[in-house]
Amino acid sequence: MTTDFDRLTNRLAVDFDGAFPDLVTTLQDGVFSGVLQFTRNRQDAEDVTQETFVRVFRALKTYDEDRIRALQIRPWVWTIALNLCRNRARTVKRHPETALVDDRLARTTESAEEVAANADLSVWRQRLAGLTGPQRTAVVLHHVVGLPYAEISGSTGRSESTVRSDARRGLARLRTMLEEETR
Repeated sequence: MTTDFDRLTNRLAVDFDGAFPDLVTTLQDGVFSGVLQFTRNRQDAEDVTQETFVRVFRALKTYDEDRIRALQIRPWVWTIALNLCRNRARTVKRHPETALVDDRLARTTESAEEVAANADLSVWRQRLAGLTGPQRTAVVLHHVVGLPYAEISGSTGRSESTVRSDARRGLARLRTMLEEETR
């Protein structure tokens, strides 16, 4: 059965310059929303999302048609995005003052509506931060972004059953957090 992603991958192999904008349009919202959950900062999420597609473009430009056709495009793009998120997290740990300044600047430019929306998102980001890294990755990629477990497995290098367990345990932990908050 040929999927939309298979058709897109075939188009990339044949007409890279013509199909690449469609790849970005198809994946950018999901990549951004997922990356936002990992970075917890809109500006960082925008930067990581943009850098993801720059790297995807540079890599695909060097691949031959057969290699492009063989790609599982969505998990491959997510592998790049997750690596960039990890790199960003390491940078923030090494230079925490810079992250605080960037966060304060981002908050001063928000409208009242954005502040209210971000307050709710902030609570969920804090809850997600309470999960282990693999649990957070599985929950966000499956339940926020909508990736199937097989694609998450391909992106993270973890077995599909382990990814399922991570997601299940992550959701259970989130439920426990919510129950504790309502007591």
